[in-house]
Order: sequence, then C-alpha cells, then structure tokens
Amino acid sequence: MASKEQRQVTDIGTLKALAHPLRMKLYRLLFVAEAATASQLAGQVNEAVSLVSYHLRKLAEHGLVEEAEPRSADARERWWQPSSEGVNVRNESFRDAPEKVAAHIAASRLFQEQRSEMYRTYLDERAHWGRDWSEAACDSEALLRLTADELADLKRDMRAVLERYDEQGRAREAAGRIEGRENVALHVYGFPFRV
Repeated sequence: MASKEQRQVTDIGTLKALAHPLRMKLYRLLFVAEAATASQLAGQVNEAVSLVSYHLRKLAEHGLVEEAEPRSADARERWWQPSSEGVNVRNESFRDAPEKVAAHIAASRLFQEQRSEMYRTYLDERAHWGRDWSEAACDSEALLRLTADELADLKRDMRAVLERYDEQGRAREAAGRIEGRENVALHVYGFPFRV
C-alpha cells in the first residue's frame, strides 16, 4: 500500500464514490488482497471484468486505489492496490449541509449493511470453519453508562488494541508463520441510545 496512514474522506464526491455497493466490496477485497487485478476481483464478486475495471477507475479518480506494481509476467494485466491503510469517514466532515448529512447517512447505512452481510455469511458457514474458529469467533453486546468523553476514550483504547494485534499478525505472517492464519473481520459499534 502506498501510504501507511488512513485516508480521511472529507468531500462528498469521494464519499459517494466509495459508498457504491460494488465499489465498497471491491475496495474491501482489494484491501484484504493488498493487490489484485480486475479479473481476480471480478471472479470474487461475480461481475464482468469490464464493470469491475470501470469501478476501480472511479475509485482511483478519488485517490482511494491506485495502480500497483505488476505481480506477474503478463504485461497486459493491470494491478491495483489501496492508496492508504484504510479510510476514515468522520461525521464532522459532513454535517455542515443537508446534502452532506444525507450522503453520510446513506454511506453509513451501506457500510453497516455490508458488514451485517459478512457476518450473516459467516453464520451460515460457521459449521464448516471447525471447532477452533467457532470457539474463537465472538459476538457480544455490552450496555454501558458512559459520557461522550468516556466513549471516545474507549474507542481510542480499542483501536490501540486492534492495531497491536494487526501489527503482530502481519509481522508473524511476514516471518512465515502462516498456518491457520485467516482474514478476520471485527465490527464494533459504540453509540448512544435512550429507552
């Protein structure tokens, strides 16, 4: 990946480019693969290569993905990679105009729906993952009484733990410790509610 920093999405055009169902799937797959061709991605999303290429170019127009060094001898293949170590869409960037608020809400809903779809797929396939993965997987709910500052502290602490595990896992994989290693999604939501 070109940048080790997360990309801060602050404009409505980039948000709309990312908040397209197929583009978000392609971005997520590309992030996991680190680099891939449109043909490889098309096979994973069951879409035409030309359509996938079009959407990759749209993501590239907004700096979300970029061309990668070729990973094969076939010079006709165009390789893509994420331009950064992920994206971050913050509410404060999209609250100063009604159209920005609406776009941010629509994008957030899409992201949540795709995360739920990933988890439902896991639930459907859980029996095939084996006992170790089934016992290691988690879903939980905690109903806390916090202030906004305390929730922000909790978010920061959780992010630090996630980054530590990600760095350790990537270092171990780079050292050749790949047996049993899988992609793992961890979705966490922290939000206020009233009863």
